[in-house]
Amino acid sequence: MKVEFDLKKALDLTTGSISRKLILFALPLLFGSLVQQLYNTVDLIFVGNFIGKSASAAIGASSLLITCLVSFFGGMSVGSGVVISQIFGARDYKRLSRAVHNTAALCLAGGLALMVLGYLLAPVFLRLINTPEAIQPAAVGYLRIYFLSFFSVISYNLGSGVLRALGDSRTPLYAQIIGGLTNVVMDYIFVRVFSNGINGVAWATLISQSVAAFFILWRLTKLEDAYALRFHRIAFDRPILKEVLRIGIPAGAQALVITLSNVIAQYHINSLGEDAIAAFTAYFKVELLIYHPIVALGQANMTFSGQNKGAGNMERVRQGTLRCTLISMALAVVTAALALPFGGVLFRIFNKEASVIALGRQIIGVTFPFYFIYSILQIVGDSMRGVGKSRGPMLIVMINICVIRTIMLFIIVPRWQDIRGVAVAYPITWALTAICMLIYYLRYHRGWRSAASVQAV
Repeated sequence: MKVEFDLKKALDLTTGSISRKLILFALPLLFGSLVQQLYNTVDLIFVGNFIGKSASAAIGASSLLITCLVSFFGGMSVGSGVVISQIFGARDYKRLSRAVHNTAALCLAGGLALMVLGYLLAPVFLRLINTPEAIQPAAVGYLRIYFLSFFSVISYNLGSGVLRALGDSRTPLYAQIIGGLTNVVMDYIFVRVFSNGINGVAWATLISQSVAAFFILWRLTKLEDAYALRFHRIAFDRPILKEVLRIGIPAGAQALVITLSNVIAQYHINSLGEDAIAAFTAYFKVELLIYHPIVALGQANMTFSGQNKGAGNMERVRQGTLRCTLISMALAVVTAALALPFGGVLFRIFNKEASVIALGRQIIGVTFPFYFIYSILQIVGDSMRGVGKSRGPMLIVMINICVIRTIMLFIIVPRWQDIRGVAVAYPITWALTAICMLIYYLRYHRGWRSAASVQAV
């Protein structure tokens, strides 16, 4: 039976204009990131204005563990997404159904395990990171409620990965918008109406994430019958699970290690004083202007590469990666050129101290002109993950972004007590990573062409 894919919701990336389809696919991903940032900001506004600094500190104490776990399962969604995009590209709908239900089984097992372990071990973790006793009760309560939402968090991430792999980047955006609006309403109800304090913020997160996850799961049940989600079919498929873990674990480990390396960078930033801390805090918000479009294009190219690898069209993979890289680099150059003259205005949104704004302008003066280099490592790395090569990019990123950057910071910062000493480590390690990623990419494609030539003979 021939199965027609729902093109109203999705894009078949194996045919048609490469640049147009990459951009159309990337736009909803970019808007989704902006929505996520928006309602995260709303959480901080409610906490900072209506609860107090103790609550902010309690959330801050919990954020590292949450970020690490969400980052790891974000990597696991990469594994599911790559496998499913390749299977869809090959139009193997029986195997596609098994892959969709394998992902659902992974959601169920991972979500329930983290809910139980997180709830039980929350006090232990907070003691391990030396959380002040005064805020421990509030932090434990917040963290435990947040862990109850982990089934929904994982279901949303993995389910969205499935839809993106099938060419549907709109539904995850709609889910983000619905979840974000729910989060704002629930924040108001629990914090302002019921006066539940920090626990109210956690309950708002639980409800909003559950609404977003339900929307995603509902959409999965409305796919074509050949591979739509049917709850009685949920089960692990050992060969598919093995492939998902082969790709997903390195991607998750990479995200986890980058998060931890950022903690080390923060250690050096903290040594430069309060103004430097405030400047980098604002910088990490300002840089999202350039960062989010690059990441969205990278995710689009990963799905593009996966579908075309499955379809056996590696030349289209190569062309897509080249065009996506050029688009991303051009966008980074234009955005940086527009942002640099208005750096003071951008930083003033997050901090009105003149000394902080001055330091912030120094940071972007060092990093923004070289952000086009980051485009290379992101797009090329995501292309390699899309064709199923996840371990190589992980090792390249870990060695350059984590190890070399950490060594640089320990050498530079004590000798050059200046905020630019931290900032300069970023473009240098971007360049090293981009060079290594390009070498890895070119070797892979030369090997593929050689193998194709041998088969043709």
